[in-house]
Amino acid sequence: MSDEEDSAPASKRTRVYYGSLEEKERERLSSEGRSGDGVKAGIKAGNINISSGETLEMEERVSERQQDALAAFEQRRRARQITVSTDDAEVKAGLRALGEPITLFGEGPADRRERLRSVLSVVGPDALKKSRRDEDRAKRSQDECQQTWYHEGSAYLKDARLWLAKYSLPKAMKRLEAARAHKEVAEATRAIRQQEQQNSLRNLNNFCSQIGDDRPISFCHFSPDSKMLATGSWSGLCKLWSVPDCNLIRTLRGHSSHVGSVVFRPEAGVSIDQSDVSLASCAADGSVKLWNLESDEPVADIEGHSDRVSRVSWHPSGRFLGTTSYDNSWRLWDLEVQEEILHQEGHSKGVHDLHFHPDGSLAATGGLDSFGRVWDLRTGRCIVFLEGHLKEIYSVHFSPNGHHLATGSGDNTCKVWELRNRKCLYTVPAHQNLVSAVRFQPTDGHFLLTGAYDNTAKVWSHPGWTPLKTLAGHEGKVMGVDVSPDGKLIATSSYDRTFKLWLSE
Repeated sequence: MSDEEDSAPASKRTRVYYGSLEEKERERLSSEGRSGDGVKAGIKAGNINISSGETLEMEERVSERQQDALAAFEQRRRARQITVSTDDAEVKAGLRALGEPITLFGEGPADRRERLRSVLSVVGPDALKKSRRDEDRAKRSQDECQQTWYHEGSAYLKDARLWLAKYSLPKAMKRLEAARAHKEVAEATRAIRQQEQQNSLRNLNNFCSQIGDDRPISFCHFSPDSKMLATGSWSGLCKLWSVPDCNLIRTLRGHSSHVGSVVFRPEAGVSIDQSDVSLASCAADGSVKLWNLESDEPVADIEGHSDRVSRVSWHPSGRFLGTTSYDNSWRLWDLEVQEEILHQEGHSKGVHDLHFHPDGSLAATGGLDSFGRVWDLRTGRCIVFLEGHLKEIYSVHFSPNGHHLATGSGDNTCKVWELRNRKCLYTVPAHQNLVSAVRFQPTDGHFLLTGAYDNTAKVWSHPGWTPLKTLAGHEGKVMGVDVSPDGKLIATSSYDRTFKLWLSE
């Protein structure tokens, strides 16, 4: 560094005046007078405005720290005036209603009360009451949405309900009389008969196997006289086969998409003329068709569903036809008046299967929402709600005894429900894949048949639910099963494009 940089800066010298300051003072006074004349000239010219002497008082500026301190004092004052319950459960409920955590780490009941009091001092003591009112209002609206509602039906529906009541009551009386007569049989005789039936079922073997189509066979159903078998395929074709030689009788052409089911009308081929409607079928395109036993063309089309129709089922009287659809509803059709008399909703997802009670008084539906429902056709009410399956319900079937109902589900189980006390009687851990079909033996219901996507069908004793026989032989998943009305034959249809008949030796 240079010497000049090291040297200290020069101090400012004070100016010293010698002599009198009179001249300087005169100059200062004369300059002030000139500036005053300039202000007066500006006011006169209108360029400077002078008020009349009014003043505006300015609020004292309070620092932010003082404001925060005042707000804290005010909050503590309000908190002291708020009454908080000493019940810890009520305190937690209040914190939850206000959207606050009900407890913090290391927090005790007293600390929790103080926290609730401080929160209420901020949001106001009425916030808790308002939150509870909103909760009650939301709960009431939710309950109203879940209430069952009814709308006025047609005159045809009223006539049908009266007809169903007159039809079902005598059948129920006959069923109860048969049950009383069966109960009077000696216990030893019943045990011997049951043992013989179970031994016969253990001897079931594959009697006939037939390639049914070029595409998977989705459904099979025996005729009322057990002499024919109807099959439905993903190719859109329905076929009738002779039993037990499995020869093709007729091919029913009409569907253009996957056939969901094809079922014989009660008394078809027995007391109904062959030219009358004897079968009904449905497909994935929403079409439902009616057939007779003389032609390979449909005799009628039923239109109404807007989505896939998965199953059709005949009422035991043969007068009504039920259809289930993936539009979350099922419908009841009266063939006498050729009208849709009931469009029933109730499932939150598609309805997959439907079956009518042997008496004709009830209908059971299984849906993709994993719930089943039992409907009273005479009143229109849902009388039993079947809750217990973890996945979709793909099949429902009533037992001939009238008070047992079987459901097969995608959770690999089959549940048997007791309708008299509305509870699940037994859960059959049936298969290793989803259960696609369940059927009770149609004469006295002494066994239960299940089919599943693990390529097998199984026979279970009823009651007892012990496995009697595993029907293995299909190379693909079993999509449909049925038991002949005389109880002698079992049919299974599969994804491997074949159907098989099983007979006890």
